[in-house]
Amino acid sequence: MAELLLGPMLRHVGERDATVWVETDSACEVEVLGSTQRTFCVAGHHYALVCIDGLGPKTRTAYDVKLDGEVRWPDADSDLPPPVINAIDLERPLRILYGSCRVSLPHEPPYTLDKDDDKRGRGHDALWVLAQEMLADADHHWPDLLMLLGDQVYADEVSPGTLERIRSTRDTSKPPGEEVANFEEYTWLYRESWSDPLIRWLFSTVPSAMVIDDHDMHDDWNISRSWVEDARRLDWWEDRVLGGLASYWVYQHLGNLSPRSLAENELYRRVREADDGWEDLRQFAAHDDRRHEGVRWSYCRELGRTKLIVVDDRTGRVLGEDERKIVDDEEWEWIVGEMQDDVDHLVLGVSDPALLAPGLHHLEAWNEAVCAGAWGGLAAKAGERMRRAADFDHWGAFGESFNRLAELLREVGSREKAPASITLLSGDVHHAYLAEVGFARGSGVRSTVTQAVCSPFRNALDSRERLAMRAMISKPAAALTRALARAAGVPDPPIRWRFVQGPYFDNQTGTLVLDGREATAVLDKTVHDDSVEGGARLERVYERRLA
Repeated sequence: MAELLLGPMLRHVGERDATVWVETDSACEVEVLGSTQRTFCVAGHHYALVCIDGLGPKTRTAYDVKLDGEVRWPDADSDLPPPVINAIDLERPLRILYGSCRVSLPHEPPYTLDKDDDKRGRGHDALWVLAQEMLADADHHWPDLLMLLGDQVYADEVSPGTLERIRSTRDTSKPPGEEVANFEEYTWLYRESWSDPLIRWLFSTVPSAMVIDDHDMHDDWNISRSWVEDARRLDWWEDRVLGGLASYWVYQHLGNLSPRSLAENELYRRVREADDGWEDLRQFAAHDDRRHEGVRWSYCRELGRTKLIVVDDRTGRVLGEDERKIVDDEEWEWIVGEMQDDVDHLVLGVSDPALLAPGLHHLEAWNEAVCAGAWGGLAAKAGERMRRAADFDHWGAFGESFNRLAELLREVGSREKAPASITLLSGDVHHAYLAEVGFARGSGVRSTVTQAVCSPFRNALDSRERLAMRAMISKPAAALTRALARAAGVPDPPIRWRFVQGPYFDNQTGTLVLDGREATAVLDKTVHDDSVEGGARLERVYERRLA
């Protein structure tokens, strides 16, 4: 009899439809609220994405999961409430909770200690604490969407259970050592990351949208052309990158799509029809890794008068000697096209922040120019080493793409029917902040344009790392790096921005609240508190009106 290995995960939710993702231990028929779907197979693993239609508007519907007609979730022995689907209610505020960077570790000491107290410590998981507080919230003021902005799993910093399995199945003295090697090991990593009972309940009840970032694959992934060339010389890299992209498609990307998009997805059709879809998926991943054809991973969600555009700024980079772009021309045209709608709020989800602290932005722009030869060949080689060591892979390190984005924000924000707010949501950088964007006098921009960054969910910096980061984002550092950039021939950015909140370095969650034409940004951090269940709670850091 089939059993549920992972999930249910509530993914897309609209006013009347929803999708629920599961992994099972064998082929079976999966049923949720009367809708059924046969599992598909990838490399011997079984999955289903059940499309549900006909939900009542503004309804909260409890559900269970049946496999071959037998209820397999919720577990009869669980004291957690059953999962529910909250249909989008356009008459109440929309709450998008966002963040990134979540290592998977047990929620107990020493792992819940700070890094300064124990090298194994990563503090309390902000999503785990969120789930605790949701269960205690009698009024059900829950998020309408979890926007997970990268590093959902760490292929190069694997969790304890996965590491034990890796050590028991292959020789870790040979590359890639104790990192994930292939699709099979990725399945172990996802299962460990998403199987904690509270996390599992959270994902079964709150819809989620996801996008990939470097640690889902490898630190510095696609940071430069020379890095890619070096990686492809490694004997083990092809299995890693193909397994990483294929598992991302199965575990994360499919659930990002609406039922309509799924029905039009040719790869999804082929994989479902195959006895085992691994070969189709492997060929797709190999093609994507080599060709980088734009919008394959980016997607939109329509949330009433709010439009969420999630941009993959990692897999489709252009890394030529004379041309560097964080997204290629095809994806850029898609982004521009999706930003034409008349909406109250426009939200862009990108894993890497477009607007870093000015000092860091100037430093990355300077490094890009040096790597391109502004200071000669020897300096270019040194610049490449620095680029990798310091992770210079954000929009500031892709000057053409940054300038395009700045102009697009100006153009959209100055329309006659401009959105009340344009908000960029990002993670990646292991600190949180809110940056307010300013445009040149006479630009006509009507929208409030903001970058809201929240990172990490669980992987906070230690005290020395925080001191180094604070130094880098100071005003003296900004002045110095701006001078460096100018000396390398880099013009000043076409827009200005300033931090109006932050930086903050805790494990934390960000929330964007959209109500009519109003927008509010909120940040909560985890704090140790032995008086509450689980030993931690969320504490408000700031709440700031944007529009």
